[in-house]
Amino acid sequence: MNLALLLLLAALAVIGAMTGDFVIPFGDLVKVLSGTASDLASTVVLEWRLPRIAAAIVVGSALGVAGGLFQTVTHNPLASPDVIGLSNGAFVGMLVALIAAGSSIESRTIGALAGGIVVALLIFALARGLGIGGFRFIVVGVAISSMAAAVGTWLLLQVDVDTALFASAWGAGTLAGVTIGGVATAAALVGILFAVIPLHARALHQLGLGDDIAVVTGVRITVTRITMLAVGVVLVCAATTVAGPVAFVALAAPQISRRIAGTPHIPLLTTALFGAVMLSASDLIAQHALPVTVPVGVVTVVLGGCYLVWFLVREARSNRRVGRAA
Repeated sequence: MNLALLLLLAALAVIGAMTGDFVIPFGDLVKVLSGTASDLASTVVLEWRLPRIAAAIVVGSALGVAGGLFQTVTHNPLASPDVIGLSNGAFVGMLVALIAAGSSIESRTIGALAGGIVVALLIFALARGLGIGGFRFIVVGVAISSMAAAVGTWLLLQVDVDTALFASAWGAGTLAGVTIGGVATAAALVGILFAVIPLHARALHQLGLGDDIAVVTGVRITVTRITMLAVGVVLVCAATTVAGPVAFVALAAPQISRRIAGTPHIPLLTTALFGAVMLSASDLIAQHALPVTVPVGVVTVVLGGCYLVWFLVREARSNRRVGRAA
């Protein structure tokens, strides 16, 4: 399955490099990669399209894994970082940094990290005593998300028109205008965080099967949860610095990956690949399959909304079957 997703991701990357107003035939694409193509073809592929393709892969995989971590440690398929407000918190942090220190990638990165961490701490503080599983935790997160969105809207009204337009486009979730430097910075941070996860692979697997099994097998539940939630928070913030708050990838990718793999737990490698595939395909749709070009976040919202409706209908039917059996 992972090999199939990897091949699909490679195919999407090739299509993305070839497709656009300036079509690059496959033979010319090979020449670009080998360094023998014309300057125009090399510029189009290497400077315009390749950063966007790389951003879709990095952001999609980061969001997918972040969602998988949150859903595993909370035992809740709706515990997505964007649903509980981390993406909106990172966006507010970016806006504050944008107003205070300008639009450099460094200030946006620091601002997004700070905003996401502050919102995460606020959610955990308000949900303390309720537990981090169950729908009450989600309700607290949704409330904080709404407040963060309101703060972001208020901040947009305080800045000049040019800054507001830039921030609004970025806040919709977009891969347009990404730079190879920004993607490289995010990729380095995501790579470091991905390297931490295997150290807790056994604990995560046991935790995904339930707290009782995890305790019996010697897993330190509190330490594992705090560490993995922290990794998830930073992954979301890193992704947000590149593409803004892209919605629903973190929600849908883990559960779809679990069903594809046919496992009782969320397979994080499969989730990372599927998240990258989902965002890459969504970006191609946003650029080329619609009458007008739209931010990729618009496409992921539609796809994620369809998934959420399907999930809620499925849960309702499952509950009715349980009720009849009882």
